[in-house]
Amino acid sequence: MSEHQNNGEPSHSPQGEGAAESSQNNNPANPDLHQEQGSANGAESLDPLSKALAEVAILQAKVSELNDQFLRAQADVQNARRRAEDEVSKARKFAIESFAESLLPVADSLEAGLAIKEATIEQIREGSEATLRQLKSALERNKVLEINPSAGTKFDPHQHQAISVVPAEQEPNTVVSVLQKGYLIMDRVIRPALITVTAPK
Repeated sequence: MSEHQNNGEPSHSPQGEGAAESSQNNNPANPDLHQEQGSANGAESLDPLSKALAEVAILQAKVSELNDQFLRAQADVQNARRRAEDEVSKARKFAIESFAESLLPVADSLEAGLAIKEATIEQIREGSEATLRQLKSALERNKVLEINPSAGTKFDPHQHQAISVVPAEQEPNTVVSVLQKGYLIMDRVIRPALITVTAPK
């Protein structure tokens, strides 16, 4: 007999064992294998969901923070507007009080002049001139200035109002006379001067 003759013992081929293992791995009836694969697939599917939930939580926290900042900024704006309105109101009140206080001496002078029953024409005139000086001083302290252009001044439509046009030897479109003084306060005209102007040649 030959040395390679089968002695009745079963033949064990390595290729056969590999094929058996491969068949076992691909066997759909293997419950343990399906359970392990299902667990792996479940972990992979839950991982993106966890990340998405974490990102949503971060965004919600950011939205809450931005909302708080917006509410604080809105409150600051309202407080600043309220303070500005209070300051404007106080400034107006103070300006009126200051102007009224400066006019009190004028009222006192008028009352004192009227209290003199036997005043002469000269005394009345002197008292009136003194009272007028007080009034002008009070107006100047409160930035109320006269618009009283001299003859020959160029006509300014922003400060002058021409009542009539008269012939004159001076340059055309210039002031001839002032019929009523104008006034301005803080460079803003509150009443233009009424004037006559020269006729164009």
